[in-house]
Order: sequence, then structure tokens, then C-alpha cells
Amino acid sequence: MQILQSLIADRWIGQTPKASLHSAINGRGVAQTHAEELDFGEATDHARSTGLAALLALDFQQRAARLKAIANFLTERKEALYAISAHTGATRADSWIDIEGGIGTLFAYASMARRELPSSNIAHEGPATQLGREGQFIGTHVLAPRRGLAVHINAFNFPMWGMLEKFAPSFVAGMPCIVKPATATSYVAEACVRLMMESGLLPAGSLQLVIGSSGDLLDRLLETDVVTFTGSADTAAMLRVNRNLIARSIPFNAEADSLNCAILAPDVEPGDPEFELFVREVAREMSAKTGQKCTAIRRAIVPARHVDAVAAQLRERLLRIKAGDPTVEGVKMGALASKAQQADVAERVALLGQGCETLLSGRDGFAPLGEGVGEGAFFAPTLMLCRDPLANETVHSVEAFGPVSTLMPYSDSGGFDEALALAAKGRGSLVGSVVTKTPALAAKAVFEAAAWHGRLHILDREAAKESTGHGSPMPALKHGGPGRAGGGEELGGIRAVKHYLQRCAVQGSPTMITAITGEYQRGANVKEDVVHPFRKHFEEIEVGDSLLTHRRTVSEADIVNFGGISGDYFYMHFDEIAAKDTQFGRRIAHGYFVLSAAAGLFVSPAPGPVLANYGLDTLRFINPVAIGDTIQARLTCKRRIDRGNRPDQPPQGVVAWDVQVMNQRGELVASYDILTLVAKKL
Repeated sequence: MQILQSLIADRWIGQTPKASLHSAINGRGVAQTHAEELDFGEATDHARSTGLAALLALDFQQRAARLKAIANFLTERKEALYAISAHTGATRADSWIDIEGGIGTLFAYASMARRELPSSNIAHEGPATQLGREGQFIGTHVLAPRRGLAVHINAFNFPMWGMLEKFAPSFVAGMPCIVKPATATSYVAEACVRLMMESGLLPAGSLQLVIGSSGDLLDRLLETDVVTFTGSADTAAMLRVNRNLIARSIPFNAEADSLNCAILAPDVEPGDPEFELFVREVAREMSAKTGQKCTAIRRAIVPARHVDAVAAQLRERLLRIKAGDPTVEGVKMGALASKAQQADVAERVALLGQGCETLLSGRDGFAPLGEGVGEGAFFAPTLMLCRDPLANETVHSVEAFGPVSTLMPYSDSGGFDEALALAAKGRGSLVGSVVTKTPALAAKAVFEAAAWHGRLHILDREAAKESTGHGSPMPALKHGGPGRAGGGEELGGIRAVKHYLQRCAVQGSPTMITAITGEYQRGANVKEDVVHPFRKHFEEIEVGDSLLTHRRTVSEADIVNFGGISGDYFYMHFDEIAAKDTQFGRRIAHGYFVLSAAAGLFVSPAPGPVLANYGLDTLRFINPVAIGDTIQARLTCKRRIDRGNRPDQPPQGVVAWDVQVMNQRGELVASYDILTLVAKKL
């Protein structure tokens, strides 16, 4: 049997077996943990010295490129991971969530970072604010590397996705990671880390793996470090009060299991597509990953008049699900992760049963398919009914982390308000679903329930065509929740990267803030030379390179011609009498004419390094331009993003140009950023 090894200071440790880990399908041995004790002083020192230095030798863009390459490497070898994941009791579909969901998160963060972060290790979180009357003293915020390490403590249910969804943003942020997977399924995490090391793409010291106990690791952390945790609310509460974490104010982000709910709104009747969607969603969340999802639906809140209909349809759907060894044809639900988990779920179902009716359980013909499954950790889909959920506190506080859900009726008299009150009794959830066909009810649900939920999934027949489901956290949206759910936040797009960076306010002159942020601030020194900025290749352009254009006087013919070309005959441009009654007191030029005229002033028309203009940001029309006014533009390089050399396109970078359009009195009439792709010399 394989002995799992820890990866500490870039070497694998573990030769002596300690505890055996067993297949959730048939109880056979899968792997053994190691008996060697780990030196967490060495691990943290290695992360701070070697790991941190290696990561910060790269910038955001370069780390994002590495992340994408790692994702591609894992994708090419994913079948080996599927074979290992099967021992956890997961079906192919369950493993897809864990394996390809984890890899997909790497791809997502690589893409988001390349779109949104600079080619440096300082991210400007602007815009800057003028602090002095003359504009020579400004302030803004920057995000800088914390110069510490991240400890990620993960749950057993998603050993790969849980690891990678934390690793991706911390890697992009430049924080070396020490990963501690739950022991029961640590063989999947270990296999993934071995492949990542095999790729040769991880900078030295950027990732370490702990198999078994975390020992005194938390006691060795410093103020610049971060701890993230996924697991039970009880364990989160225990870790959160570690004396060292409290004394040093070390950020602790918890994502805890919660009693998530799904609400069938009172406007939905049997026969409506939404009724079927509700039943299908509850059944799917009970059976996917055998209910071992921190986002699974534990409380199904339905109108009292529909309880029997919902129960009947749920029973029918659940009874059709075949459980057993996922290699057996037709099996759609596997086992719990371990015998220990099986015993824990049984104990909690017994607690729930003291105040609930059991509508479906193992007594209803549950018979897993496959050889040796009697030694596995199988558990039957279990549906319970709590007749008086307002008075029963157990159903809102006890979670059976398996294929278990409880139906809860709300009365006609209490209506939707009662349903939302039941949802809130969970004291904080990762996600809640509301199935409705009425937009006003959806709006009410979000207003009332957002304070208690990290995510609200509004499901109707229209969304169902593309919905990823109640229980699927997406990289672009936050994953976390208040109260019992841990009070933390993961994912959420580029927000997750910012969790691993330090926000710092900076003040100074525009020239100094430009140097600090790597982004031109108005009022800073600019550089003008005889070479037009659009004639320079990407490597030749510097932040602050600027062009002050020649001037152009706007005539009535300009306005008439632009109206004819654009079809824009708005009265402000053509009706002299009506225009006199406005705040401007006269006809003015089209804003988009001013934009077009400015482009004519600063563009260099001949073929050159500028490949494309692909957008405008922050466009504002500040003051009107009247007939007879003279405009002039200043074009200044605001920021540069080097996206590396990609095989599918010519070497290039992105340049954002600050554009100011002024009139003859020096007043700003239009302000915006132009984004261009600029070729490299190479």
C-alpha cells in the first residue's frame, strides 16, 4: 500500500506507515499516512525565504501565465486523478466537480488576473483623490504583497477543488502556500500536488503539503500570514481562537458547513415548470457527492398545501437513483467518504428524527450495487418532514453531512414572510435558493434574506436553461456566508486575490504617486518627444509618454455633418430655440463628435505598432462644446500590461492611454481612457 508523503521544503517526507486509509466503496486499503513528524519551523522558514522570493521575482501577469500552464498540465493528466478519486466513493460526475472544477478554477484565475492585474507586484486601487486645492497633493490606495505565507486547511469532500480554489488566488497574489488536506481523502490532494511539482512550473517553496496533523503550525505564523479553513463550524470555532492568531491579528477566513435552504415560493403550483425545478434541485443536492457538499440543501421550505405533493415527487425521484460502486453501470450515487463519516451522519439523522417524521430512509429498499459494497460507507437518501419548523430548533442547528434533507412547511397565513423567517433560523448560510415565477417575490427575498446568505440562487424556467445549480460555487462569484457559515469569503473574481494582498493608502504628489502605482496620475510630469506615441513599440513606451495635439475649431458644418452620418438629430444639436431654454443656453456639439474629433487630433494614421483599439473606459463629457469653440487633446500613456508572448498571436502588450480634451479656455470638456493592443519588437 502506498505511503503518502508530505512535501516540506521541496522534498518529500514519509517512509514509515502510520494509519491506513480505506476505500469508501469496499473498505479495502488505499493508502497509509506517514509516521514521521514534520518540522513546521523549517516549513514556514522555507516559505518565507525561498518561496516568497521566488514568487515575487515574478509579477502578477507572469504568475497568471504559470497558473494557466499548470492547469493545462493537470488537464492532460486528469484521468489518473479520476482513478484515484474513485476511492473516495465519488461517481464520475462527482469527481468531475472536484477535478475539473478545480482545474477550471485555475484557468479562471489565470484569465481574470491577465485581464485585470498589472505587469508588476503593486495593484492600484484607484481612482486617486485630490487632497490639495491645486492638485499637487493626492491620495489613493494600492494593494501590495503581504510578504507572508498562506496556510490552507481543507475539508475531505473536495480534496482537489478545495485545495486549488484557495491556491489559485494566493499564488497570483504572490503568497507561498502550505496546504493541509483532510486526512480521509488526502491521497487525492497528494496525487495532485505530485503532478504540480512534476510540471516544473511551481517556483521553489511556493507550495508545501502536510499529510496528517498540522502540529504547531498555527503557533509559528506571523502578522503577515493568512489562514483559510473549510470544514465544520465547530472546527472553525476552535481554530479561530488560536492564541497566536489572535495575538498577531492574523486573518482567519472560514468557510463552514451550513444549513442551506431552498424555498418554494407561494406563487408556484404543481404542474408549473418551477415546481419540477424545485424537486429536481433538492434531489440533485441530496445525491450529488452523496450530499457531502457544504452548499447542499439541508432544509426544503415549501407551502403547507404542497407538502404532500413535494414529498411524493421527491420520494419517487430519489427511489430511482441507483447507489453503489460507481464502476457499475447505472449507478448515480456513490458512498460517503469514510466509515467514520457514515457513523457521524447516522448519529445526526437520529437526532433529527426525534422531532421529525421519516419519509424515506434505508428501510425503503436501499441496496447498493457492486462487489464488496457491504464494507463500504454507503448511506441511503434520507428525507424527513418537520411539521412545526418554527418550534423545532434542532432542524435549524443539526446538520447531517450526507444525502439528508428535511421538508419544512410554511403556513398560508404566514406566507412568504414565514418562509423567509424559517430560512433565517439557519443563522447564516453559504447559499439559499428561491424558486419563483414572480420577480417581485425574488426582489423581496433578496432584500430580506441577503443578510443571512452568502449567495442567493433565484431559479425560474428562464434561468433553468443555463443555471449551474444551487450547490455550485463559481469562480466569478463569492463563496462564503455570514454567521454559522463562517463569516468568511472565498472566490468572488479578483476579490479573492485581494484577500491575499495588503491594502495601503498612499499620499504624495502626482509624480510620486505615478511612480508608486505604475499608472499615470494627472498633474504628474509627462515626457514629450518628436516620436509620436503611436509609432513606438510596446517595449519603447513608458508611463508618462505624452502628446499635446494641434487644435481644431468646431463649426456648424461639423455638427450638421456628424448628425447626417450618425442619424443623431437630438434637439440640443439642431434646435436653436429649444437649446436656449436649457442650462447651456445654446446649441452644442455631439459628445461623440468631440470624441471622434479628438481621435482625429491624436491618431497616427499610417501602419505601425498599434494593432487595435479595443475599448474606452471612464468616459465623461465634462463641459459642453459650442459652435466656435476650439478643442485640443492630450494623450498620455497611463499604464502598460505585458501579457507575455502567446503562441496564438503576435507578441504584444496592452497600453491604456489617458485622454484629456480641452477647450480654448483650458477647461476639460471630455475625459477617458483608450485601450490599445501594441506590438512588441520581438
